[in-house]
Amino acid sequence: MALTLRSSPSFINPKDAKSPKTLEEFHGCVSYVPFKPVCNLWAKCSSLEVTLPREKTLFSEEKNGDKREWLHGLSGGHKAGGRKVPVFVMLPLDTVSFGGNLNRPRALNASLMALKSAGVEGVMVDAWWGLVEKDVPLNYNWDGYLELVQMVQRHGLKLQVVMSFHQCGGNVGDSCSIPLPPWVLEEVSKNPDLVYTDRSGRRNPEYISLGCDSLPLLKGRTPIQAYSDFMRSFRDMFKDYLGGVIVEIQVGMGPCGELRYPSYPESNGTWRFPGIGEFQCYDKYMRASLRASAEAIGKGDWGKSGPHDTGHYNQFLEDTGFFRREGTWNTDYGQFFLEWYSGKLLEHGDQILAAAEGIFQGTGAKLSGKVAGIHWHYGSRSHAAELTAGYYNTRYRDGYLPIARTFGKRGVILNFTCMEMRDGEQPAYANCSPEGLVRQVKMATKTTYTELAGENALERYDDRAFAQVLTTSQSDSGNGLSAFTYLRMNKRLFEGENWRNLVNFVKSMSEGGRDARLSEQDTGHTKLYVGFLDEQNIKTKEAVPV
Repeated sequence: MALTLRSSPSFINPKDAKSPKTLEEFHGCVSYVPFKPVCNLWAKCSSLEVTLPREKTLFSEEKNGDKREWLHGLSGGHKAGGRKVPVFVMLPLDTVSFGGNLNRPRALNASLMALKSAGVEGVMVDAWWGLVEKDVPLNYNWDGYLELVQMVQRHGLKLQVVMSFHQCGGNVGDSCSIPLPPWVLEEVSKNPDLVYTDRSGRRNPEYISLGCDSLPLLKGRTPIQAYSDFMRSFRDMFKDYLGGVIVEIQVGMGPCGELRYPSYPESNGTWRFPGIGEFQCYDKYMRASLRASAEAIGKGDWGKSGPHDTGHYNQFLEDTGFFRREGTWNTDYGQFFLEWYSGKLLEHGDQILAAAEGIFQGTGAKLSGKVAGIHWHYGSRSHAAELTAGYYNTRYRDGYLPIARTFGKRGVILNFTCMEMRDGEQPAYANCSPEGLVRQVKMATKTTYTELAGENALERYDDRAFAQVLTTSQSDSGNGLSAFTYLRMNKRLFEGENWRNLVNFVKSMSEGGRDARLSEQDTGHTKLYVGFLDEQNIKTKEAVPV
């Protein structure tokens, strides 16, 4: 039997007054006969046909005598250096509700069906610390996530799960608010130095300061212990799915899940693009660490405070003493401070990744970590915006090599953003170069034999953005991508031209970067056939959104 989704160029026909108008309303309108998983899955979209084998395997390669196993050598993907790169799609941030239940399950079920028909490999979801361990320490509610895992499995898709130890809300693309667990915020109210602090004393509740990683300040546990307990609970709950439907665990290590400091917070208008940001090292634990590091090299005065001439969030670098062309950043003091600041971030990342490695070892699931694509002021000597975020990358120093080494030594995939951006799209005054930044990260991961995956930084639906991802996914200069995760699934994605562009993109990635566009004549009713072939029954049952 086979299931057919019939639609206009939009997944939901906007001209039909009786049809649901949003993804949230799209429920009860797709009917299909339950299938048996022993059959082979096939998908067809007009002139586009994609074969989706049910079984997928890891891909191994040997380079300079170093044999590595790549997670994402799965079905249907762009051939970068002989590897196939699958496409994943991020689910909405509020896929699981604040009450711990799966949000809009019928709409989600229909969406997953459509994504599968387009040849997408799987989806990504945030497992929020503030939802799962919300009520009391060590009490975890995974109910909504279990329902999601089982739904994803029924559709024959794979799942990337993010261990999200940060707050949702206040950054680019945040469409909902999910704070840290209330019991954590209670401790923060008693001790505000638990969170990152800037030079003016502004506290940022997005993420626990790495300055207290090893201090038992969270109801008797250290932050690293709390993160480890969370990951261990996840492993125990989903042990039967790890390595099967759950192929990747992305380990959150900072704001937005990225290994960085919250140097450019958008909440309350604190920061605006392309501001240089501010250093986040003024809680008492970070100041104590800076003081100890300075005293250890006989420079006690250097540890009294952070730099005094760094300006404010929204300044340009030439207006500051620290970041300007021949500024303090390139003095002995500047180099000491930046090595300490970036070194603390690397140490933080390594501690969390070491814990994750021990917890998920042998489960069959790969680990990944996310690094931010901070491309503004990249063309300057000091790379000010990268420095305040904790990436010690300047005209004279490669700041991404040590990050790549930290990931690579533990077999962790480095997931990098801004893969969709072009230099020519950026304002000249911001001195941006996302393409140069991506090339540098690709070379760093290639040099350190670290697996590289990518994401788009902003929501984009146009074919130019998809074409740029195709270009950056190739291995012509540095590492090719082992996977790409698209941000993000929402109702706009299923609109006519947007959906067509996604299907074209997935097809092109699966065919070595060739432009595999849908037929231009297919402007009326695109049919997405998603079915299971049964030798005894090959009848087609249609499910028409009405």
